[in-house]
Amino acid sequence: MSLILKQIFQFLKLLNSDTGTNQIAAGIACGFVLGMTPALSLQTFLIFALMFFFRIQMGAAFLAAFFFKFISFALDPAFDAVGAAVLEVDALQGLFTTLYNLPIVPLTRFNNSIVMGSGIVTIAAFPVVYLVAKNLVIKYRVQVVARFRATKVWRAIQATSIYKWYYKYDQLYGS
Repeated sequence: MSLILKQIFQFLKLLNSDTGTNQIAAGIACGFVLGMTPALSLQTFLIFALMFFFRIQMGAAFLAAFFFKFISFALDPAFDAVGAAVLEVDALQGLFTTLYNLPIVPLTRFNNSIVMGSGIVTIAAFPVVYLVAKNLVIKYRVQVVARFRATKVWRAIQATSIYKWYYKYDQLYGS
């Protein structure tokens, strides 16, 4: 339980930091894909490679993946229906046979209806999740943080010597 709380507090610290909104939104969108698709597949490793090669906030991705994984279990019947509908299209059978005979492609487990359905849904929803996450981060920073920093409680906390010490410590040795 403390690991979950630590991740949530780190995410809130990230939202309040100077990290770009694009990086955080991309992290949330990658976490969406990680959470919705089954683990230990080639798709998961591709998302991890994207996170390492591009400036994508990994903390946001891991936290989003944790929460989206719970939603994915509820959506498995819908993923199964979408995947089965795609896998049963007669016009695509030759393509699927060719893909399955390639060296690495079977590691995606695309012949499983849940994997196929979740892959199609996450690819289609990725840009939407990115844009929604970016807008929510911007609104959070404008509305919530700005209002909180204008309160007397925040000004009183900033005036304490403990806060000043922590702020200096965070600047020098920030985590």
